Amino acid sequence: MVIEMTHTLKNACFSLKEKFLTDQKPENKRDPQFFEMVRKEAEPLFDLIHKWEEETLAAIKQRQFHVHPQQVIATKENFELILMHSYYIDVKKQRYMELYQAIQYVFDLLLSH
Repeated sequence: MVIEMTHTLKNACFSLKEKFLTDQKPENKRDPQFFEMVRKEAEPLFDLIHKWEEETLAAIKQRQFHVHPQQVIATKENFELILMHSYYIDVKKQRYMELYQAIQYVFDLLLSH
């Protein structure tokens, strides 16, 4: 289950990066329609990354993966950050790419087992 979720999140991460690189900043970040659209699109990913964190940490305790629990926690936090930055486009590209690469590193560690 962890592997499938990791693949799904890795693909979502790539799509979010494309969104960040190609979309324009929202004209009004407080626009209720924009907020509702973001909430509708982001909510399933927030749910998935939360479930991924729980299941991955449980698998690590059972020694199924050789990844430090702190890496999983940081990956969840970083994913949540890029999820919001992909819509609001409110961070520098270099910072975004650092977060993206950190997420990909941990996903690739998990997928290499």
